[in-house]
This record gives sequence, C-alpha cells and structure tokens, in this order.
Amino acid sequence: MSKSEGTNASRLLIVDGHAYAYRAFYAIRQLNSPEGLGTNAIYGFIKMLVKMQARVKPTHVAVVWDGGLDAQRMALHPEYKAQRPSSPPDLDRQISEIQQYLEHAGFPSCQEDGVEADDVIACLCQEALREGFDVVIAISDKDFMPLVSDRVGILNPNDKSETIWGPAEVKAKTGVEPNQVLDWLSLIGDSVDNIPGVPGVGPQTAANLLNQFGSIDAIYARLDEVKSERMRNLLRESEPVVRKNLNLIKLNDCVDGGLNLQGCLLRAADERRLIELYRRWGFKTMLQELEARQEAQPCLL
Repeated sequence: MSKSEGTNASRLLIVDGHAYAYRAFYAIRQLNSPEGLGTNAIYGFIKMLVKMQARVKPTHVAVVWDGGLDAQRMALHPEYKAQRPSSPPDLDRQISEIQQYLEHAGFPSCQEDGVEADDVIACLCQEALREGFDVVIAISDKDFMPLVSDRVGILNPNDKSETIWGPAEVKAKTGVEPNQVLDWLSLIGDSVDNIPGVPGVGPQTAANLLNQFGSIDAIYARLDEVKSERMRNLLRESEPVVRKNLNLIKLNDCVDGGLNLQGCLLRAADERRLIELYRRWGFKTMLQELEARQEAQPCLL
C-alpha cells in the first residue's frame, strides 16, 4: 500500500488481541515462570507487539479483545461460530496477565461484554479515517479485507514478508477488489465462523462471478446470464443463505467498544511495574534491557 507505508504523522495500529495471544500460545511451548506457571503466550505476545510497533511506527495503538458473540448475529444464525473450541484455561490466565502488561507498558486496550472484537476494530478504523489517520490492522481474518484502501492496510501474521497488505494484495489473494470481498465471502461462506456458502461455489468461481457481474445484487438481477444451468439453480436455491451471509459477515462499525481514538494515544510506560512483571514471569532478557535503559538515562537534578 502507499500512504500507510508513507509519511503521515498520524497512524493507528489495531491489534486483534485474542488472535495474537492464541498464536503465541501454540507457537511457543514449555516456557514457565519461576513459580512454574505458563508464560509462553505472554512472552510471544510481547515480542510480536514490539515487532509490530517497530514495523508500523504508530502514534496510536489499540489492542482489542473479544467480549463475546454478537446477539444479533446469533439470532440470525444460531450456529454462528458454534464449532469453535473453548479457550484453554491457562491461556485465559495468561491473557489476563497480558492485559496487565499492556496497561503498564502504555498500550491502550479494550474489551466489552457482548461486543465482538471485529466490530470494535471496524469502528476504530472508521473513526481514525474520519480524523485523517492511516490505519494498519494486525490480523489474518479475511473479514477485514473489505476495509482495505490506500489508507487502510492489513499486517497479516501469516505473511512472512511482513508486507502491509493494500488493495493489490487483497486482489491477488481473493481475485476481487476490496469492496467486493464481502460479496465474495457471502458466496463461499466461512468455515471458521461456521457460515455455509453456495454449494459448488469456491473462491475462484465466486471471483469469476463477481468479476463478470460486479456484485451479488447484480448476479441475482441477471441470473439468466449465468451460463451454467447447474450454477444458476444452485445460486437461485441458495439466495436466502447468501442474503443472510451478507448480514452475518458485514462488520458493524457503530458499536461502543469502550475505547475511542483519543484513548488510543500511546502512553509512557510505568517501568517500575514492568520490572515487577518481568521478574515474576522470569523474563531475564527483557528485564536486563529495561534496567540497562534506566541506567543509561541521565539523572535530572
């Protein structure tokens, strides 16, 4: 992307907290505190966040945590995300510790009961755009691709190149423009969220349909132009599912997530409390680096 890699002084980095905590928890094994408690998710999360901060150089940061499933989506589709396993108890404990770290390190975060992190992220993104910010969203979820523009990029942890994805990368991945991704997902469904799509319509077929017709509305308005009789019948029979999917997958950017743009400004770290945490967790290298920085600071008379 262009501007999110450029010189705009105001840049918001939004991080999906649970996604990165899960990633760290399963990527690192056998890391424990002096008391014998697991610290793998904590350690991995901190390392990833610091690396993202160095990569993006944000003026504002928001780490957003899931507060539960959206009631409207559940009413529309009771099976929504029903197949997802429960979070391991030790990960829940470590997430609480990560949130302590964020507070003392000066990184704003939020979690609201009954509000999905996806919607809070969309809300913060739109507020930032209204204020002239560039935005980078650290997440691997395809649901955020519709937000991508010349001012909104995605930092995908699965992309080892660390490229901040813009419209070109979204088009290369999906075969459609960012403003068509919602329709593309509604056609193919999302197994991760337990959302069924049109039988027989995979990513390439959906992209071909949208490149020909432009949108779901246009597909159904011109259904007779679909060459394959089998595909016409599948699309016709699945129209209620596709229409429902549009509402299920679309992000709600008008929620109260407990954090606004002003609250996302990075704060000074409470180094005394960080030292306490590092000692408790047994993070010797982080402790030594912090203590070395303190010693290097000039004394003020």
